[in-house]
Amino acid sequence: MNTLLQTYRIPLLMVLASLVFYWSFAYQLERSDFIKLLSLYAALFFLFYKLIQTNAGNYKFLFWTGIAFRAAFLLAIPNLSQDFYRFLWDGRLLIEGINPYLSTPNSFALTEMKGIYQAQQLINGMGALNASHYSNYPPVSQFVYAIAALFAGSSILGSVIVLRLVLIAADIGILLFGKKLLEKLNLPKHYIFWFFLNPFIIIELTGNLHFEGVMVFFLVAALYFMVVKKWLWSALFLGLSVSTKLIPLLFLPLLLPYFLSRFPDKITAFKKLSLYYLTVFGTVLLLFLPFLSEAFIQNFSKTISLWFVNFEFNASVYYLIRWIGFETVGWNIIGTVGKILPVVVVLFVMYLSFFRKTKNGSQLLILMLFGICFYHQIF
Repeated sequence: MNTLLQTYRIPLLMVLASLVFYWSFAYQLERSDFIKLLSLYAALFFLFYKLIQTNAGNYKFLFWTGIAFRAAFLLAIPNLSQDFYRFLWDGRLLIEGINPYLSTPNSFALTEMKGIYQAQQLINGMGALNASHYSNYPPVSQFVYAIAALFAGSSILGSVIVLRLVLIAADIGILLFGKKLLEKLNLPKHYIFWFFLNPFIIIELTGNLHFEGVMVFFLVAALYFMVVKKWLWSALFLGLSVSTKLIPLLFLPLLLPYFLSRFPDKITAFKKLSLYYLTVFGTVLLLFLPFLSEAFIQNFSKTISLWFVNFEFNASVYYLIRWIGFETVGWNIIGTVGKILPVVVVLFVMYLSFFRKTKNGSQLLILMLFGICFYHQIF
C-alpha cells in the first residue's frame, strides 16, 4: 500500500487538486465571475496536460480519473448554461403526448401548464429568448429528454442527474470506440484521453448538459464502422448522430473523396456512397417521422433560419460584420449577411470534397476537422 501511494503520490495529488477545482466550478462559480472562471480553467488545463503527460500508458488510472471528474458534477445544477431548462420542458411535453415542435413555451396558457411539473420555473429558467422560439432539438435528443421526464419528471435536479448520466455514458462510448478507431488508424491509443480528460469537454458536456457528447458518440462509432468497412452500421450511426444534432450533415460531402479512394472503380464507389447516403437520410427520416407535419416543417425551418441569421454566436465574426455594416451603410447588416454565410460554409466544404484527396481514415478526419473549424469560425 505504501509503495502504491509512493508510486502514484504526484498523480493522485493532481487528481485531488483537479477534483477540488471541478467542485468549485460546479457548486461555487458565479457565471459573471470571469477572473475565477479563467483561473479555474487555466489550473484544470495545466493539471489535465500533466496527468496525460505522466500517465499516458496507464489507461485504467486515466479512465477512473475521468469518471471521478465527471462525478463531481453529478448533483450540480448547470451554472454556465440555461439550455437544460428547455431540454426538460421538451421532455415533459413529450411525456404528456404533446409534440414539442408545434408550440413555444410562451404560447402556453396557465391552464395548459397544469399537467407539466414546474412549468413556470422551467420557462423562467430558459429565459425569454429561448421561450419565444420553437424547439430545434432533433428527435434523438428529444428521446433522451423524455427519458429524464419519465424517471424524474417532478424534479429539476433529478432530471438533470438523468441527463448527466446519459452524457457520461456517451463519453464512455466515445472512449471505447475512439480507442478502437485510433488502433485501426495506427495512432497511439492514449490520444483518446486528450478528449476524455479535457476540462472543456467535461465542463461543457457533463457540467452544462450539452448534447454534443451524444452526437459525437454516434459520429465516432460511425467512423469506426466506416474504417472497418461495415458501411450499413456506419450509415445507421451517422444517421443517429445527425438526429441528435444536425451538425454532422456538414460531413456528408466529405465522404465523396474517401469512398473514391476505397473503391478503384468510380461507378462502384458512387453506388456505395449513394446507398450510404440513402441509409443515413432514411434513418433520419424514420426518427423524425412521428413528429412530421406541415406545422413542424415550418416551425423547425424557421428556428434553424434564426440560428444562422439572428443569433450572434461567434462574436469575433459577427462584431466585425456589424462594424463593417455601420461603417459602410449605417446599420447592422447581419440580417442580410447571415443568409450568405451558410452558402460560404457549403462552398468551403464542397471545395474540400472535390479538390482535396482522402486516401485513408486519418485524412478524412483532417478534412472533417477543417470543415467543422471553418463552420465554427463563421458561426
